[in-house]
Order: sequence, then C-alpha cells, then structure tokens
Amino acid sequence: MKILSHRGICVKYQNTMVVKKNPSAHAIRTRRRRTGGVASQPTVGDIARIAGVSTATVSRALNRPETVSPQLRDRVGRVVKELGYLPSGAAKALASNRSFTIGAVVPTLNNAIFSACIAAFESRLSDAGYTLLITVSNYDHSHETQQVRRLLERGVDGMMVVGLDHADATYVTLERANAAYVTIWGYDENSPVPCVGFDNAAAAETVVDHLFALGHRRLAMVAGITRDNDRATARLAGVKRAMQRHNLTMDPGLFMEKPYTHQCGRDAFADLMSLSEPPTAIICGNDVLAMGVMFEANLRGIAIPGEVSITGYDNLPITRHLNPGLTTIDLPSEAIGHAAADVLIANQAEGHPIKSRLFDAPLLVRGTTGPCPGGRR
Repeated sequence: MKILSHRGICVKYQNTMVVKKNPSAHAIRTRRRRTGGVASQPTVGDIARIAGVSTATVSRALNRPETVSPQLRDRVGRVVKELGYLPSGAAKALASNRSFTIGAVVPTLNNAIFSACIAAFESRLSDAGYTLLITVSNYDHSHETQQVRRLLERGVDGMMVVGLDHADATYVTLERANAAYVTIWGYDENSPVPCVGFDNAAAAETVVDHLFALGHRRLAMVAGITRDNDRATARLAGVKRAMQRHNLTMDPGLFMEKPYTHQCGRDAFADLMSLSEPPTAIICGNDVLAMGVMFEANLRGIAIPGEVSITGYDNLPITRHLNPGLTTIDLPSEAIGHAAADVLIANQAEGHPIKSRLFDAPLLVRGTTGPCPGGRR
C-alpha cells in the first residue's frame, strides 16, 4: 500500500510506515555517475522534486520567470545550478517554432576587421539570448551559396552575409526559405535587399581628393582581388571616378590586383618602384596590403612620405602604432556589427522590417601621406 505525501512517498510495510524522501541534487549526481555509459541529464522532473514544486512551476520559472515569485524563482534557480541542468534546445525550438540561432557567412576570419565586426555582432546577439553560427565563403560565391543553404538547414532564424554582390542562387535560397537576412559592409540606397554598411566607392574618392590636394598626380593603386568581391570593386571604382574628376589618368602599369597579404603588398611595391617613372603615391585596397608596401619601402630605404605617400583602408588597430602612422579609411566595424544584430533581433522579436542603414567611413590622415616630392608631379 502506497500513500503519497508532499515531500516523498510513504510506503506501509507490515504496519510500519517508511518515508522515502525525494532525492537530493547530490544523490541525483551520484546516481548519474554510477550508471556507467553516457550519463543521463537531469530533467525538469528532477528539479521539481528537489525544489518541492510541480513541473509546470519549474517550466514557468525557466521560460516565463516574470510569472512566478522572486523567492520561487531563486529556489528553482539554485536547483538548476546545482544539478547543472541544460534546457533542451530542440524542445524549446519545437515549442516556439524558433531556434534562437543566427547564421553568418563572412569572406574570411584572417582579416582582423571582420573579426571585430563579428565579435560585436555576436555580443549583441548573446545579450538577446541568441547563438551565432558562423562560416566562411573564402571569397567564392558558389561556396557561399552552399554555406547559406547549410545554415538554413540547421534552422537558423536569420542570416547575415557580407557584401551586396552575391550569386543569384544565394538570394533565391534565402527567399525560398523565407529567411530574415541582412547584408553588411556595403551600402547602396537603391539596393533591393536590406544593407547595413558604408559607401566603399565614396570613401575611396576621399583618398584621391586628399592626395590630389597634396600635389600628387601620378597615383598607383594596389587593389584587392575584385572577382566575387564587390567591396574591392567599389573601392577601385571610387578611385577611378575621383581621378577622372581631377582630370587624372592611371597608367595600366600603375594598377594591380593582389590578395590581401603583407607579402603581396611587398611584391606590389617592388614592381611599382621598378618602373621608369614610379608613382608618388600608392593607394592600397586595405591596411594589410598597405603595411606590406610600407615594410618593403622601409627595407629599401625609401622615405615615407618624403619619397612616396601610402594610404590604406580599414583602420586596423595596429595602423596607428606604425612609424609613421598609416593614413587610412576608418571603417565602423563594431557599429556595423551591433546594428546588423539589432535589426535582426527586432525583426524576430517584434516583426519589424529590416531597414538599411548608412554609416560614415571618414579618412584618417596620419604620417604616411605628405606633399608630393618636388619636381615629380
């Protein structure tokens, strides 16, 4: 004969009443260690028995804490912590029809500028209870489409991708999945998709304007690889547009595309300086290339900016500590990361449409640019 009590189970054996108490957290942990094999995870039922409440109350305390008293919430919280309980993500997703994960596809994690943006993006998502799943495209549109599809197959609630130029298959995949998504790092007021970024071409124009004001007329550009990279393409277009505005022409030998590495910057500088008429200023597609150019110039004993001016694009933290400091475009990487997360969170939480946002990317003038050397205009 069994008699239920509030704190345990009363069992009557031959007129003797024995009370089996609810297991403690320590007992549950010990039981899990002794079972062998894969340890079973604590359940909501375990929490309820130790806390002395119903499973429904535990569920409310975990999922809608505002509906229970602070004392009860604290009691359940202490048991959860002691047991090391982890809620089932699959169950939560099934109940809410949301996974509380956001996917991101970035070109590379080798560039610190993307790392800073992703860190800001993840921080904002984490504060709102989301988990970030991230992968890289390696500047390959077909690979990017594959990665977008795989993230969607894993049930992400939203997506962030870098740049405005993507394969048609990527956009088709996102639209068919009815996925919320935002593009970052580029901005176009006529873009049919939401974008959070800056005008790459306009920022590059300010570099040319600055060098022109210093008297430079023979300009070279070491751009990034423009294939499958709308940011590099836009920066090149901005440089060309500004040069046309100033009635300048760029000789074919003064333009080259290089991967974003220090060595490629060094190689580019060596090629440019071997010309019969080398440039007086070199515009680089990003700071990594610009630093490579500076390293090679220093090795060859060529004064910066006395003999050649150099500009970058990114404002990596190290650039201010170089000698001389690098003149570069200041990209709002952290602000873009925060804003991209904010629009996705607002869309998921309240159904707000994802709106585009434009950020400034100003020119930071430091020590690597100066007046054109006399007689070399």
